[in-house]
Amino acid sequence: MDLFKTIIAKELQINEQAIANTLELLDEGCTIPFIARYRKERTGGLDEVEIGKISEWNERLKELSKRKETILKTIGEQGKLTDELQKQIEQCWNATELEDLYLPYKPKRRTRAQVAREQGLEPLAQLILLQRERNIEQVAKRFINQDAITSVDLALQGAKDIIAETISEDSQARQRLRNTFQREAIISSKVVKSKSDEEGAAKYRDYFDFEEPLRRCTGNRLLAMRRGEREGFLRVSLSVDEEQAIGRLKRQFVRGYGTCSDLVEEAVEDAYKRLLEPSIENEMAAISKQKADEEAIDVFSENLRQLLLAAPLGQKRVMGVDPGIRTGCKVVCLDAQGNLLHHEVVFPFPPKGTRMQAMLQFKDIAKKYGMEAIAVGNGTASRETADIIKEVLQDVFVVSEDGASIYSASPIAREEFPDEDVTVRGAVSIGRRLMDPLAELVKIDPKSIGVGQYQHDVDQGKLKKSLDLTVESCVNLVGVNVNTASKHLLTYVSGLGPALAQNIVDYRKKNGAFTSRAQLKKVPRLGPSAYEQCAGFLRIPNAKNPLDNSAVHPESYKIVEQMAKDNQCSVAQLITDKERQKHIDIRQYVTKEIGLPTLTDIMKELEKPGRDPRGEAETFEFDDRVHEIADLQVGMVLPGIVTNITKFGAFVDIGVHQDGLVHVSRLANKFVSDPNEVVKLHQHVQVKVTEVDTERKRISLSMRDI
Repeated sequence: MDLFKTIIAKELQINEQAIANTLELLDEGCTIPFIARYRKERTGGLDEVEIGKISEWNERLKELSKRKETILKTIGEQGKLTDELQKQIEQCWNATELEDLYLPYKPKRRTRAQVAREQGLEPLAQLILLQRERNIEQVAKRFINQDAITSVDLALQGAKDIIAETISEDSQARQRLRNTFQREAIISSKVVKSKSDEEGAAKYRDYFDFEEPLRRCTGNRLLAMRRGEREGFLRVSLSVDEEQAIGRLKRQFVRGYGTCSDLVEEAVEDAYKRLLEPSIENEMAAISKQKADEEAIDVFSENLRQLLLAAPLGQKRVMGVDPGIRTGCKVVCLDAQGNLLHHEVVFPFPPKGTRMQAMLQFKDIAKKYGMEAIAVGNGTASRETADIIKEVLQDVFVVSEDGASIYSASPIAREEFPDEDVTVRGAVSIGRRLMDPLAELVKIDPKSIGVGQYQHDVDQGKLKKSLDLTVESCVNLVGVNVNTASKHLLTYVSGLGPALAQNIVDYRKKNGAFTSRAQLKKVPRLGPSAYEQCAGFLRIPNAKNPLDNSAVHPESYKIVEQMAKDNQCSVAQLITDKERQKHIDIRQYVTKEIGLPTLTDIMKELEKPGRDPRGEAETFEFDDRVHEIADLQVGMVLPGIVTNITKFGAFVDIGVHQDGLVHVSRLANKFVSDPNEVVKLHQHVQVKVTEVDTERKRISLSMRDI
């Protein structure tokens, strides 16, 4: 642990004691949201991102430690583990350098060099590598035998094979070539001629004849090329200047002149072309892919965070509409708690219906079930359907329906609505997303929500871990009403998980609504540790103790009670009386366990107890001049909704059934390094049309000079 904390502190530039305390808390089973919110004194106020990085590095070092044990054992069993080598391995904490040290001893398939060693040519190879022998052919004659080595040439070739492998396994040589690739590698992409006219090839047209320095290649371009390669349309390669790379290796291994030096020079060229270059190219391809994956996962996670934290409409009676032309619009009516009251199909479009008929039908449904707002899915015919409904009710919201079809066919949906078909379940999901996006979206695999790019191309394990952590972070940031939350939402609460979430729901069904946080201790299998982790994130509206509906942790209740007592009032009065709060000197309440960071958080919570950090939902209207991509003209300024954010820009829905792209260079009148500095998911923006490619369905937009 001491060594780990030192390495992590140096890598992340964080205080060693804060890292040591954080690692202790993680080992105790504390969750990242709990540590970030309620253990600020021990971590020095580290946020969730920093704690997450500490956890990642800790896991990485643990894996590296296990790997070192395996390597030391393997080399030891070969009888080749010297004190110097053991020290090198024990002191190495870089995975690439560690594998370089292990490579000469790594069990491998039967190589040309291995065959030459079995033929007894190792001494000859060592002699050549020293480059002191003037008549090496004469020496080579001693290695001729009646079996495999029947000539001097065969003896020398075998020796060169051994030298080539030795060079390719030299850690210094590998690092030198690795540095060359990092500085100078060119990534190239060429179309596979036989497939250039096939369906699906057109989307890779930009990469049919493409090359650029690898260090400048953005993650999205690299993932696009690798996808094209995987689908068989492209050939992708990494390369450096071969002559210069071989020249550097010759300067390392070739000394002087003569036959031996010439043989070493030949071995260097062979080592580079046959062994080193392919190995390092594969390694750099993997590293660049990993980097692109991490970038894509970060973008996806940030988009998911913004989507989950979208402003909720709250507990209102909502009509959910899943638009359709041929099959009609699936309409559901939900009560303020999201329960299904009614469903039917409305046909606003020919041949089965008309606009006027649909308008009257929508109006009748809205009046009969007391609808206060309408959520329209943003799929096919969304714009046209929303325009009709606005004639009935002004509070019409366009809601992303990404993943709604996944939800509607899932076991969760079948459990919730066993007697309804997938179309009804999908419309319910759209309506509930307006009421509380977070509570509804946690039921869907985050990967299916559709706010990332290349999510199917990146490391699926890392993607899932990152997205799950994002969902957990969002759920705990907002807090959960323990009396209304589904088991799927409760699952993400700090310290719970699926089993305890189900136990809470079962207890609620059997005993009625929770009246206090303390009552959670009666839930089967919810022990002291789980209670400590989850209590601060669970809310109980109208509880006897008002703190039960706040983010104040039960372990801090005594302090708030003491504050109230010192101010000669009740806790409820202290929460409602802002003047009394202003006169509290929190320094008087500092203890060994609770310091100023926690006390500051408590005062913020007393000021706005249980406040939802997500803001309020807003309606939106597209420009009436445009309905199809053909309606667009360069120079038009239009309202739009940000639907996706990438490293290279933001995609904006302007109401023409095809999102336009605002490139990062056109997001603002200033330089923008990260689009998230300027825009957020579902933000309402004004954009200017700069280019329209109808054939490829590409729209270029700008937010500059508007």
